[in-house]
Amino acid sequence: MRLTCFLILFLTVFLSANAQVTRIKAFEIDSTESGFQIVRIKDVKLKYLTRSAKLTDPRTVLNRVKPLKVWYNRFKPTSFWKKVNKFGLNISEVAFVNWNAGGDNSVTALASADFARNYKFRYLSWNSEAQFRYGINAQEGRKLRKTDDQIRMASTLSFRKDTITNWYYSVRANIRTQFSNGYKYPDRDNPISRFMAPGYLFVGMGSSYLPPKDQFTLYISPATMKSTFVLDETLSEQGAFGVEKGKNLFLELGFLITNTWETEVGQNVLMSHRLNLYTDYIRSFGNIDVDWELNFNLKVNEYLNANIGTHIIFDDDIKFNEEIAEDGTIIDPGIARIQFKQLLGVGLLYSF
Repeated sequence: MRLTCFLILFLTVFLSANAQVTRIKAFEIDSTESGFQIVRIKDVKLKYLTRSAKLTDPRTVLNRVKPLKVWYNRFKPTSFWKKVNKFGLNISEVAFVNWNAGGDNSVTALASADFARNYKFRYLSWNSEAQFRYGINAQEGRKLRKTDDQIRMASTLSFRKDTITNWYYSVRANIRTQFSNGYKYPDRDNPISRFMAPGYLFVGMGSSYLPPKDQFTLYISPATMKSTFVLDETLSEQGAFGVEKGKNLFLELGFLITNTWETEVGQNVLMSHRLNLYTDYIRSFGNIDVDWELNFNLKVNEYLNANIGTHIIFDDDIKFNEEIAEDGTIIDPGIARIQFKQLLGVGLLYSF
């Protein structure tokens, strides 16, 4: 055993003494030999070509180069905002020269502007919109008359508890009024409406159904405050639009349902629908105020379009055929009636 250990130790010392260590040279001197040669690969023609083989010429022929016609879109970061900016102008005109059937020359113009800013990401959704309309008619032999007048603004802030459900907890506010005085023509001395007379403000909270495509929305609010403003002293003294005589504000608490829907019913035919239903809890629960708009937008090209629309309003606080005696007493308070408006126009529409 001792002899074996001695032999192993002897061999280890002997091999370590005779081992050669090769040092690594980090920097080698460049070779000066001129043995570098250029070998040109000969062109080889394939006897049989496969279907996927493509023979190309690496040389660029300048007379075959064409400028780029379609520019590739640059990368844009993802945005959770959707915006709408639209300006429209519809004009219709009738002119007669020695027309045997008779008629008066007239021109009608309707200007519109629509704006929307919608944000939606995970748990939060915020939708805001503003709509403005104003139309006039000029007819030979009479003064200008107003044909349309509308200001409408709304904003809805919504929150949901997870990213699976389409139901949100929502807070909503909207306001509706008009730009200028309204008259019962031909009487131009006594306006029947003015700016913020009436003006309607709805503020409430409830639940919203917002599907991913945002073409259909439903808002249900069991607690909505409706404020009716009559900021004109003359109309306020008459008790117009449901306010008490001499008052400028009338408040109601009720139930509100709002529904909007946009869909393409045909090629280049877009239908948009908006419905508001409201009933008051205290004064006349079950008596529903209706505000319904239905429009069809027929797109001819990028800038030219035609529009067909209807607007129906029923408000129990707006009375017609009211009879007042000379001493100011009300003989007949009148009755509420359905208000109907129909629009048809062809004109320009610019969006950006």
